[in-house]
Amino acid sequence: MSPWSEDFSECSLEELLRSQAENRAWGKELRRKTNALVNNRLAKNISQDDYVADRRLGHEDTTEYQRRAAILDTQIVRHAARPPHRER
Repeated sequence: MSPWSEDFSECSLEELLRSQAENRAWGKELRRKTNALVNNRLAKNISQDDYVADRRLGHEDTTEYQRRAAILDTQIVRHAARPPHRER
């Protein structure tokens, strides 16, 4: 996943939705990697130690994915609740 900033003060709703879509794509990739890892372990293509180490890293990434999803959801709700910006 690319570097991520938690400063959304200048982001438009479209930018927030794009970040959400990118995060969801990352989550999908994490699930695909987890499935491949499990299949490799079941096929005995990797050792138990390698499997455990990779699962630990996968859990860390999944936790970060979920944290980002929660932040983005909150920001989208806040942005949608704001009155439209009017030019003077």
